[in-house]
Amino acid sequence: MHMTFSLIHTQLLRAGVLGLGLLAAGHTLAAAPAADIARLGKELTPVGAERAGNADGSIPEWTGGLAKDAGSRDANGFLSDPYAADQPLFTITADNVAQYQDKLTPGQLALFKRYPQSYRIPVYPTRRSVSLPQSYLDTTRQNAADTQLAEGGNGLQNYRSGGLPFAIPQNGLEVIWNHIGRYQGLAFQRIVIQASPQANGAFTPSLVKQQLAYPVGLSDYSAKEMANILYFYREEFLAPARMAGGVLLVHETINQVKEPRMAWQYNAGQRRVRRAPQIAYDSPGAEGMRTQDDFDMFNGSPDRFDWQLVGKKEMYIPYNSFKLGSPDLKYSDIIKPGHLNPEHTRYELHRVWHLTATLKPGQRHVYSRRDLFIDEDSWQAAEADAYDGRGQLWRVSEGHASFFYDQQMPRLAAETHYDVLSGRYAVNALYNEEKNAYQFDMQYSRKQFTPSALRASGIR
Repeated sequence: MHMTFSLIHTQLLRAGVLGLGLLAAGHTLAAAPAADIARLGKELTPVGAERAGNADGSIPEWTGGLAKDAGSRDANGFLSDPYAADQPLFTITADNVAQYQDKLTPGQLALFKRYPQSYRIPVYPTRRSVSLPQSYLDTTRQNAADTQLAEGGNGLQNYRSGGLPFAIPQNGLEVIWNHIGRYQGLAFQRIVIQASPQANGAFTPSLVKQQLAYPVGLSDYSAKEMANILYFYREEFLAPARMAGGVLLVHETINQVKEPRMAWQYNAGQRRVRRAPQIAYDSPGAEGMRTQDDFDMFNGSPDRFDWQLVGKKEMYIPYNSFKLGSPDLKYSDIIKPGHLNPEHTRYELHRVWHLTATLKPGQRHVYSRRDLFIDEDSWQAAEADAYDGRGQLWRVSEGHASFFYDQQMPRLAAETHYDVLSGRYAVNALYNEEKNAYQFDMQYSRKQFTPSALRASGIR
């Protein structure tokens, strides 16, 4: 695919080539130069995106994103759609896809080939809606000056929780760390469904309560004691009955080579808490429709892959998916055979960082390669393609980004993982039929994220 770069990002790419060489030699990278940091909030946004629009105006200038009062939240917790009046500019179908293939991923092209009659991409006007809390932006600027890659890129040095690691990324590892460390709020709870429909579209939803807290969001935060903790995560199945009461706890570490991810599971039937070291890397999830490190488009340690920054590109990605999160829809309106119902999706043209991750010699993973396409404004991965050991495209993931503007919090209205070989897929994070699915500013303490707390929370 043809790549078009701005002068700024051509310079960054050149810096990245040097940076990867230094990492290979076992050295850490210096933090961003002061002159580059000075561009943040000027020609670059506070998190390092290009403020300017593109040449033809199809991507507008970033002017601060949506205001916190851009709409309203109803009694059941659903936000109004500030772009409800927008109409599609055009729709990409199997018949005209060749006209747009330079702005589509191989995975999206594979979905058109697999589902020529039903898969389509409605393209709407581009809205750069992302805005982030000032405290996060302040910490991001500090991290830009101080944070460095360590341990061959598998960890962070001088990183402050509550900020982006690398607002001026110099290589692929720094870009993937920005996705891992992007803003997701400080402490919240959500109740969502996940499903793995059969090829005919039949599905049984699993209702899941998920709680996430970053160290700085805890009431008993200790920078010293939690220096290697990225976040705490707890997940409890509420339905169906056969799964209800099962609880998973994760302590996500920053450097997972030095200190691997710590995970525990509570089995309601056995009433026992067990360590769960298998909750990492390529162990299966979602009825075998994805790997554990597919969740959230990518999570966990990057250490098994070599990360190459390909560059920046304009692409059609899922964005501002307010309609997909509407309470007017039932899950059965969205989950259809083969893929989500495109009637309710929204795609926009945005600039993305393109990363290629190639499995390192001697390492084990079911994927030999994965390509990620990461939105410049939010650092959320929007598209991901995964290849099997034969080098054949296997799974295609899409993150349907939305934005909780009243919380200044980017989120996914849906996350999908398509198996283009079998014709099945998994979907996560839908909440259309739930009331007050998201609870923000939760008052958590560390003791709520301990193995002993699992037994107390498990029910059956």
